[in-house]
Amino acid sequence: MTRIFVRTFVLMAGLGFTTAGHAQDYPNRPIRFIVPFAPGGTSDLVGRLVGAKIGEALGETVVVDNRAGAGSTIGASLAAKAPADGHTILVSHVGLAINETLYSKLPYSALKDLVPVARVGVAPNAVVVPTASPIKTVKDLVAMAKKAPGKLDYSSGGVGSSGHLSVALLEYVAGVTFNHVPYKGGGPSMNATVAGQVHFAIPALPTAVPHVKAGRIRMLAVTGAKRSSAMPDVPTVAEAGVPGYDFDAWFGVFAPAGTPKAVISRLNQVIVKAIEMPELREQLARAGLDPESSTPDQLGKLLRADVAKWAKIIKAAGIPIH
Repeated sequence: MTRIFVRTFVLMAGLGFTTAGHAQDYPNRPIRFIVPFAPGGTSDLVGRLVGAKIGEALGETVVVDNRAGAGSTIGASLAAKAPADGHTILVSHVGLAINETLYSKLPYSALKDLVPVARVGVAPNAVVVPTASPIKTVKDLVAMAKKAPGKLDYSSGGVGSSGHLSVALLEYVAGVTFNHVPYKGGGPSMNATVAGQVHFAIPALPTAVPHVKAGRIRMLAVTGAKRSSAMPDVPTVAEAGVPGYDFDAWFGVFAPAGTPKAVISRLNQVIVKAIEMPELREQLARAGLDPESSTPDQLGKLLRADVAKWAKIIKAAGIPIH
């Protein structure tokens, strides 16, 4: 019995040493930071700002890898299938939860094939129109949609993106229909809106703010339950005439399932510390993102809750399952 106990103890000690060793040896080569959208969108901004801080803290190069397409599922799938050693991580948002229901067949499971690392922040979306648009308020937008169902075009970063689902929610709550024009990422979608190729869009606030400040688009409302500190004079959609409407998007970092807990813990510590830095907080806030970190468990609970929430909304709204 004693000999078996000793062997078991040595084995457990060895496993503990190995786990600790993962963190001590990590990273030992450049880290691939997958952004599942095209350059120019909010996820890309978050990936580049947070990725730079991760690289500084770990003393290793962080390479941002934009893999746009299929509403972020291409990039998420690459991350889910990557070696689980911490050298491939993913930045994603609430769309990760939405896609679990929006797509009938996914090449991965967000709940099984990815593990949460840390939340980065929360941001509402923004209802925007081209500067020359005759649409001045959300009430105008809804009134025009009721007069011409399905005739008003809107752009988004792709099927299943927050820009798509935030409009779908508006259709559901306001009882109207629009015509969806999907693009491969928030950047291209925003460019289409600026150019007047669509009537409106509801992109993530950080994507819209620079264009609003430059006078290229006009912001009608923000989608959250409360006004944004980045644009305090802009009303919420509910205040602007669609009571009951509320959409906020969280952004977070994930890794392939099976990544050593010591590595997840190390990454979490680095990201949480980065989010506390005044410089990064200011950069994120200036873009319209409310910096907000978390533990891996907290992000996991948020993901699971939103998977359940959006499953109900998608089915109730009759949104097509892809």
